[in-house]
Amino acid sequence: MNPSHNQAADNFGKEISRHWRITLMVTVLWLSAIATSMGFILRYSNAPGRAGATPIHWPVDSRIALDVHHPTLIMFAHPHCPCTRASIGELDQLMADCQGRFSAQVWFVKSAGTPEDWTDTDLWRKAAAIPGVTVHRDDDGVEARRFQAETSGQTLLYDQDGQLLFHGGITISRGHAGDNPGRSALEALLKHKSVNLAQTPVFGCPLFAAFTNQSQTGVVLCK
Repeated sequence: MNPSHNQAADNFGKEISRHWRITLMVTVLWLSAIATSMGFILRYSNAPGRAGATPIHWPVDSRIALDVHHPTLIMFAHPHCPCTRASIGELDQLMADCQGRFSAQVWFVKSAGTPEDWTDTDLWRKAAAIPGVTVHRDDDGVEARRFQAETSGQTLLYDQDGQLLFHGGITISRGHAGDNPGRSALEALLKHKSVNLAQTPVFGCPLFAAFTNQSQTGVVLCK
């Protein structure tokens, strides 16, 4: 056989082998990047926000009305938090499952320096559309601070005497709707299947995050 043919075949084999090695290396790096990204997303989705030290007794200086006939549920929300859509959905489900057993209010925080229409969002309209739920604007976050709420979607339940029954979140992770310990605990309390104070993690945007020029246009990312 012609030596030049042998050399050509050998070079061709080496070139194919080099391409395979490069392809394998790129594939491994690509899969590693995907695995790293997925790990980050999972950690982020399951990282709860700060809950604050919720008052055990209803604050006497609060302007929020305490229902003296039924337990009162309050949810504090960031009007632009995408995670809170799931919390609003879970509240809707809770209202349907425990109809007439409690009163519910959603307070959307309007921080100082934000536009006047800051709370005019789909989240507000979604909450307002739930039968039996009243929606309010919390100017400067006065009430959220009074109840020491720090994360959007933070939910509190007080009995008729102003005693805390539940505080925490009603989703299983950020933006994830479905069965979760928070809603289950609230249902048990409202249906008198439990009398113990319940607490669950809350998942959402910080209620008092620093606002950038971008966020004031309505584009807010959970942090």
